[in-house]
Amino acid sequence: MVPDTITPAGYLPRIVDGRMRSALETMPAVIVEGPRACGKTWTGRRFARSAVFLDERVDEALSAGMDPGGILDGQTPRLLDEWQLAPGVWNPMRRACDDRGLKGQFILTGSANPPDDITRHSGAGRIIRVRMRPMSLFESGESDGRLSLGEILDGGPCRAPDQGHSLEHVLRLACRGGWPQHIGASVEVAGDAARAYLTEIVRTDVSRVDRVERSPLKVQRLLVSIARNVATDVKYTTLAEDTAPRNGQSALERRTVPRYLDALERLFVVERVPAWRPHLASRAQARKAPKLHLTDPSLTVAVLDRGVDALMRDLRFAGRLFESMVTRDLQVYAAANRATLSHYRDSQGLEVDLVTTQPGGRWAAVEVKLGGRDAVDKAAQSLIRLRTRVDRTSQGSPSRLIVVTATGYAFERPDGVCVVPITSLGP
Repeated sequence: MVPDTITPAGYLPRIVDGRMRSALETMPAVIVEGPRACGKTWTGRRFARSAVFLDERVDEALSAGMDPGGILDGQTPRLLDEWQLAPGVWNPMRRACDDRGLKGQFILTGSANPPDDITRHSGAGRIIRVRMRPMSLFESGESDGRLSLGEILDGGPCRAPDQGHSLEHVLRLACRGGWPQHIGASVEVAGDAARAYLTEIVRTDVSRVDRVERSPLKVQRLLVSIARNVATDVKYTTLAEDTAPRNGQSALERRTVPRYLDALERLFVVERVPAWRPHLASRAQARKAPKLHLTDPSLTVAVLDRGVDALMRDLRFAGRLFESMVTRDLQVYAAANRATLSHYRDSQGLEVDLVTTQPGGRWAAVEVKLGGRDAVDKAAQSLIRLRTRVDRTSQGSPSRLIVVTATGYAFERPDGVCVVPITSLGP
């Protein structure tokens, strides 16, 4: 417990808590950003000593000349919750940071990135951003975290017993998702909530984020296409074609797709995993296209109206949904180790699901498989091929090659590839 904070009762510790402590010691203001309902306000209260909850009425008052002192004054760190709804507070907050000259003055939480013109006056030297996501399986208590990603990347042991989880159990966790308020809820209840969440995104949020009117029907169709193609580097033309005319409605143009995606990214609903482009020792050329994910696997199954039974009948799609859940968790674990995620695909057909990169250029490669000896063997071969394809003189050797599975034991293969079930992995 942080003394004198306004921590909510029942607060579940988050991996990002360590990053918050560091950020508050580094800069006058910390912006906590991420999708709505991922726990930003509770984490903000965990570290705040006072709070104000902002809305459009506050912004109207600021625009009319209201003295922002009443909003900004209070015990510090002071939480400005959903600040993007009152963007007029940005410049007064920035000036207060300068005037006070102290660290850890403000915590701003927001579930949308406002248009760039609102933050045109730079926060450089004053503000640090902390990204939150829905809960990983370690945070929700469904991974025992026996194996630390950081320790594995450092060459630590890769051994853990089989916890006895079935594939159906793991897919059920993907369908339920990592939303804090749904931990422990049934898949059915969580699914209803995810569909309601998406309805609000489609109906109002996607147009309000940058004040550009967008067709709810086209947004819905685009989300369906993203969900169908989750965990792939799908082309904009494919996404546009998936919104083809129905009932007299027009489709999205290819050139319009990036604008819609940008709005969904500003809401932290869509997340792009960029392509990794290392120096290669072969004639292969690394591709540039990012992979697309919805921010939580529960949104993917909700927009497609699928359930666990349907996933068990379609293991190919279930594998991509599982990759999306692993990507969510590894984003959280990687950030705790100051690492970033990307993916690899080249002109000779080699694909590797994820690559972690740490400061100094140290990297590791990760393949994601539901399980099974043949699938793990194939994944290990892909990882080893990538290792031989990368120019080690300029890029260095990988710190680890890892296959993340849904079930089974954690062990190190004779070829050095580490096999880890997601329910044994932590930061």
